[in-house]
Amino acid sequence: MKWILIVTGLLLALGFITFVAMAIYSHKTPANLGLQQGLLRPCPDSPNCVCSEAHSQATQQHAIRPINLADRSWVQMKSIMVAQGGVIEQDDGHYLHATFTTPVFRYVDDVELRLDEQQGVIHIRSASRVGHSDFGVNRKRVEQLSQ
Repeated sequence: MKWILIVTGLLLALGFITFVAMAIYSHKTPANLGLQQGLLRPCPDSPNCVCSEAHSQATQQHAIRPINLADRSWVQMKSIMVAQGGVIEQDDGHYLHATFTTPVFRYVDDVELRLDEQQGVIHIRSASRVGHSDFGVNRKRVEQLSQ
């Protein structure tokens, strides 16, 4: 019984250390942020990302609707993001990058917007920097920003 408690304690400690290390790693800004050939980057295979851009490899789990300019303006989106805890890192009027930090482990997620005036939409991408699953956090964030 004593060994079971020791092993359980060690596994819990290892899990906690892993979460803390991932949180620290998530504070490193990815080098591949920004537009690629004028579009937001496609999501990786992991389920911790959503994107409204139409990419050939996009799957249903990553797809989300863009924001209609009739519903929200660029300026409104910026103020909503800040009101919901986002920090605007870059904004050139057509591309915006903001970060959101989770409350408990302080993981950093990236949210990117691309203004497409021709189609009358704001494309959006929200992705976790680390981990595999985000328990739907990025999809919920985009839905809240859209409403």
